Amino acid sequence: PLGQVSELAEQLEERLFHRYGFHNELIQERLRALGEVLERVEEVQAELRRICCTVEAAYQELCL
Repeated sequence: PLGQVSELAEQLEERLFHRYGFHNELIQERLRALGEVLERVEEVQAELRRICCTVEAAYQELCL
């Protein structure tokens, strides 16, 4: 009986380790994807700032 409990505990530990590893990989992949999305958002923000500055400059030229 004690051997069976020990064997079951070992099997459970292996399963938990495997599941933890699998979920950890998924989390890491999603964090990388999030980082890429945030980089693109920053690039778009910078482009929008440039566009706004250009529109503002053109507007000022037309109004003067």
